Order: sequence, then structure tokens, then C-alpha cells
Amino acid sequence: MNLTGLHLLLTFQCLFECEHCFVWGSPRQSGVMSLERIGRILDQARDIEGLEWIYFEGGEPFLYYPLLLKGVREAAEAGFKVGLVSNAYWAVNEADALEWLRPLAGLVQDLSVSCDFYHGQEESAGLARNAARAAERLSIPCDSISLAQVGTSPGPDLGRVMFRGRAAVKLAGRAEMKPWAQFEACPHEDLAQPGRLHLDPLGWLHVCQGITLGNVFEESLQEICRTYRPEAHPVVGPLLKGGPAELTRRNNLEHAEAYADACHLCYEARLALRERFPRELGPDQMYGLE
Repeated sequence: MNLTGLHLLLTFQCLFECEHCFVWGSPRQSGVMSLERIGRILDQARDIEGLEWIYFEGGEPFLYYPLLLKGVREAAEAGFKVGLVSNAYWAVNEADALEWLRPLAGLVQDLSVSCDFYHGQEESAGLARNAARAAERLSIPCDSISLAQVGTSPGPDLGRVMFRGRAAVKLAGRAEMKPWAQFEACPHEDLAQPGRLHLDPLGWLHVCQGITLGNVFEESLQEICRTYRPEAHPVVGPLLKGGPAELTRRNNLEHAEAYADACHLCYEARLALRERFPRELGPDQMYGLE
């Protein structure tokens, strides 16, 4: 495993309930990292050769600003490059955005702001502009994450919705459906040699949101990475062999004739397999259980 980035889900909570959210973020979600756990995670991260980046995301990480600020400082002091992902709810004007970002100046190498129709396009665009202007003044590199609406063609600056998490329930029905058997590969993640992993507030390490490799509070991050055998993982193995279609076939799962994309079929298959593989498919928050 050539791990270069570790993405910490500081919390599952969010002000919004966006229809496309991978992790079912909402105001009602539970699960927040403690300072003590952030410290333990960073201690483990130091042991991973080649790990350069620590990202803080969610949910919405700025909801727990003291935890975020402490975590960013500790990660920077440990020699990591630091990134943040936010919806910029705090950037109600440029002056306010400056105050939120000023303590992070010199510590953060990437600020990614979610800004599209699914966040409330007009308001979201204004918040993103305020955050970007403040970041520029503070020399914090800033970019936006924007997705095209389902059913429209993405432009050069827009990505496509991936129909997993809440999007599988809320948005898949609006998409053009394709035969299930054609989804023979994972198009988004390098499951064999992942360069990044996500780590949730409970300690579960995800190769893709909802597909777990172990828990860093039970076994070290270094040990999980060292012993990772993708072909032996009950979910990753079939996905590598033949994508979500193979995961469905190998486990004799009932299925529809067509799905919105590979993520949609994969997510539905994983929902059906959670009781069979509880340690590899969790936690509940990733599957819409608050």
C-alpha cells in the first residue's frame, strides 16, 4: 500500500442534508473525534513512510472548530501537509471568513469548498466566494468542489454525482439506468494500492466510504496497512475481480436489471451484505442509520 493521504472525518454531523452526500451527513448524525483520539491518530500516522497529507473533513469539520484548529496545528507540527474540506457556512461575509481562517494561515496547504446546486446554489456560491477571497488574502490555497445536477452534462469545472450513500436513495431515480452486468470495475478508487484512506470518528479505516479495513483503536494504522491483502477482503476481493457486478454474483444477491452507475450497484450490494460482513461494511452512519 502506497499511502500518501489520510482523510480524517472529524464528525459525521453537518448543518445540511445534501442529497448527494456519501456519509449521510446531517444535523442529527452522531460521531465526533475527541482531542485524545486525534492525537493518537497523528501518532500512528507518523509511522507510515510516505504519508504526506492529513485532511480534515466530515460532515462539516468547522462545526467543531476548537478540535479542528488543534488537530491542524498538531498535524502541521508533525510535518504533514494539511487540507480542509468545508461547505463554508461560516463565510457569511469576507470579514467573518478572515477571522475563521486567520488562525489556519501558514498551516493549511489546501482548502476545498463545496459549492453547487446541492448545497443551495445561490447561497453556496456567495459563501464560497467569501471563503476564497479571505483565503487569497491569507495565502491559503483554495479551490471548489462542484457537482453537476443529475441529468445534465458536467462542464469542465463540474464533477458527476456518485450514487452511493444518500445519493443512492435520493438521486439515483433521476439518472439514466444502465444494465447491472456492465459494471465490472470500480471507476473511482484504487482498491489494490490505495493512495488515500478515510478514517472516521469511531476509528474505522475506509478504502471507500463504507468499506472498512480495520479499526485503528484496535490495531495500529501501520499494521492494518502492512497486512492489507485486497484479494482476501470479502468485499474488495470481488470488486477487484469484476467490480460491483462480481460482488453481486459471487454473493448470489437479488438485484434490479439496471442501476445509475457502478457506485449505485455497489452500494445496494453492500447494504444487502452488511449482516454477513459487519466489520467490513460499516459503521451505521455510512449506511443512513443515525
